[in-house]
Amino acid sequence: MMDLQVPQCCMHRKDWQAPAITAMIMFMKSDNLQLRSFTGGMAQTNGYLLGSCEDGGHSILIDAPLGISQWLEDLGETPTSLLLTHQHYDHVEDVAKVVAKGVKLYAYSDYSESLTLEKLLQQSGIPIDIQTYKVDEILAGQAELETGGLLFRLEHVPGHSPDSVVFIHGDLVFGGDTLFAGGVGRADLPEGNMDLLLSGIRDKMLTLPSSARVYPGHGPDTSIGAEKATNPYL
Repeated sequence: MMDLQVPQCCMHRKDWQAPAITAMIMFMKSDNLQLRSFTGGMAQTNGYLLGSCEDGGHSILIDAPLGISQWLEDLGETPTSLLLTHQHYDHVEDVAKVVAKGVKLYAYSDYSESLTLEKLLQQSGIPIDIQTYKVDEILAGQAELETGGLLFRLEHVPGHSPDSVVFIHGDLVFGGDTLFAGGVGRADLPEGNMDLLLSGIRDKMLTLPSSARVYPGHGPDTSIGAEKATNPYL
């Protein structure tokens, strides 16, 4: 039987230790653009809020792990858009709650149970129940996305999930479960392919400036330069 233990369902990292199952919040600034991070759900999945609705501004949410909808309410934020790096269950558990507030949803592909892995997990005894949702704009075939007053470069990097897309804004890289600090995404899930994942990381991510910061789906942020120099999988 396929091993779907958490958090190894998401990444390959030689020194990974499971963190406590609690939410964490960090505050960062980059080019005067506020970036806040939420971590939640049983896989300790990161979601990111870029910008702020204060003073008539806009914010953009990247991924929707369990609990992030309530976090947004606590912050008083209603994002303009929700961008999905991919649709594995731990990144979409709060999508339905977020889009119910009128938030526009962007993803590489339409929703499907094969992408969320929910049936596979249920068959393995993991109690996952994803509320269905509708993707407003499909990103497959697009090189750029403009939303909330920000322009993102898009890079399709499959191998962990067939719908994995990396969102790049300036020196900010939102990579989902492609590249981690000292690791890469797991590739033995349905439609996974390690060779495809590694080639995509090398060709589309490691070619970015060394100073670019990578904000992954799990664990701490890192830089392109650090991963080029020390990541054992690359």
